[in-house]
Amino acid sequence: MIKIENITKSYGTGASKTEVLKGISFTIAPGDFLVVLGASGSGKSTLLNVISGLEQADSGTVSYGGKDISSLSDKELTRFRRDQIGYIFQQYFLLPNLDVDKNVKMGADLAGNKDYRQVINAVGLSGKENKYPHELSGGEQQRAAVARALSKKPRVLYLDEPTGALDERTGRQVLDYIVKLQKEQGFTMVMVTHNANIAYMANRVIRMNSGQIVEQYENAAPKGAYEIAW
Repeated sequence: MIKIENITKSYGTGASKTEVLKGISFTIAPGDFLVVLGASGSGKSTLLNVISGLEQADSGTVSYGGKDISSLSDKELTRFRRDQIGYIFQQYFLLPNLDVDKNVKMGADLAGNKDYRQVINAVGLSGKENKYPHELSGGEQQRAAVARALSKKPRVLYLDEPTGALDERTGRQVLDYIVKLQKEQGFTMVMVTHNANIAYMANRVIRMNSGQIVEQYENAAPKGAYEIAW
């Protein structure tokens, strides 16, 4: 169980201080697929960064199985993220001097996963293993980033606009694979997206506005990637 209690987060000081998260509280059950919706500037990406341990909240707690990660040292937090968290960023963050195979292998090595090339094939990058990031399109770079995160076999997978750079066909393919893998492996998944249709795939949905949660609901019968509108 991941428990988020009264999280606040702001940037800047004095007159330029901006409150981004304003007392956010909710829980995430093991195996949940949670989608966080909201307009640009609503705080959803900042929330993702805080609950995944990438950023520190100003106040409040984020607990995994009763352990507050905000109390961890930098070394302990790094170990926690390495051992439990997978993260798919908007900006890809592939290492430019490594080809697709080696970028994905970096994540796989953390989990001792020697079958990582299956993930590369599943996200549609078969034949691109020896290509470097600058030789790939934006969509291909995103797929490589997805493969890297999944090859790590995380306990919790965080995704920040994972289909933003993908066309509809590829976006559906990648989402379909991620959800199937989640069901097989049982990891928890939290996704920030601007595509409200993807919310129909999740079992839980949170909608944010101006740094606060304005709606929470559950989907009794989540849809598949090829059943939703795009």
